[in-house]
Amino acid sequence: MQIKAAVVNNKGEDFNIDTVELDPPKTGEVLVRMVASGICHTDMNVKNQTHRVPAPAVLGHEGSGIIEELGTGVTNLEVGDHVVLGFASCGICRNCLRARPYACARHAELNFGGRMEDLTHRLHKGDLPLSNFFGQSSFASYSVVNARNAVKVPKDIDLALLGPLGCGLMTGAGTVFNRLMPTPGSTIAIIGAGAVGLSALMAAAIVGCGTIISLDVHENRLQLARELGATHTINASKSSDVVAEIRSITDGGVDFAIEAAGHPSLLRQAVDSLAPLGTAVQLGGLPQGTEASIDSNDLRSKSKTIAGLVEGGSVSGVLIPQLINFYRLGKFSFDKLVTYYQFEDINKAGADAHDGKVIKPILRFN
Repeated sequence: MQIKAAVVNNKGEDFNIDTVELDPPKTGEVLVRMVASGICHTDMNVKNQTHRVPAPAVLGHEGSGIIEELGTGVTNLEVGDHVVLGFASCGICRNCLRARPYACARHAELNFGGRMEDLTHRLHKGDLPLSNFFGQSSFASYSVVNARNAVKVPKDIDLALLGPLGCGLMTGAGTVFNRLMPTPGSTIAIIGAGAVGLSALMAAAIVGCGTIISLDVHENRLQLARELGATHTINASKSSDVVAEIRSITDGGVDFAIEAAGHPSLLRQAVDSLAPLGTAVQLGGLPQGTEASIDSNDLRSKSKTIAGLVEGGSVSGVLIPQLINFYRLGKFSFDKLVTYYQFEDINKAGADAHDGKVIKPILRFN
């Protein structure tokens, strides 16, 4: 079938909305009519090839839509279901079988390699195959995805709002719920008040962290952080010593720190701000080959832990419904993070996010 898609043809070029061909779903796959898709920082990194996906490609990995066709063998979904699309996994490796699909042995291949699980393409422009992204390529009017990628969601919530739950929001909140698991009264510093950082902040408030410090360089984001539960905020552009401020607020350092802004120097700040036995998690995407400097003696002598994590250590089908329930209860107000754009305005949406004008842009499809 012919669909509309935003194609990246070469490194750094704008998205080009074009008519392309989409193959029908194969065994275990479904066809989804896209309603909306969030734009994630990772999409922009891939567009600029700091994270590599073979071009030309159709990006997008925070899609939400309605199932229109089932491939053979799909029994857990029905035509008409509302779904949020998550990341790709193989379903059969050791970590997938242990309910850790975010650590799938084929994670890099299936999400960044450009092809579907059977190593073929579903998207084409004439005879030219187009790379798939995260098993969904949601910057398109229709998408074919593995049924494992599709999480059924309630029909009484605006489907356009829910797409970012599939990556950015799940990453931030899941890091708190699944990896750090703070006890009530714990202290946490979250570097970066974008969609990932603010999602982690709301999760920290849900679990009862006593001190929640949000750091950013945009005052409007810090104001929103206070509305969402931050007990303290630090404007890093106005601070002479961020680590000293964190230690002063917490009488020596935080139990947990999250680096959600994507800069190697910020990971050092996160680790240095920890109290003894503290844990820092690096979430911000860095260009391939980037190295970060850490004080190894401080790490050892204070028994600190540094962890990397993708997708918040989440099982999409478990965490996404939980986040929707928290949203209903008024505890996970991620609607305050979003700004809507028409699909045709994808390049403006990406630029506005890059410039800090918006936190989470969501593209709507007609």
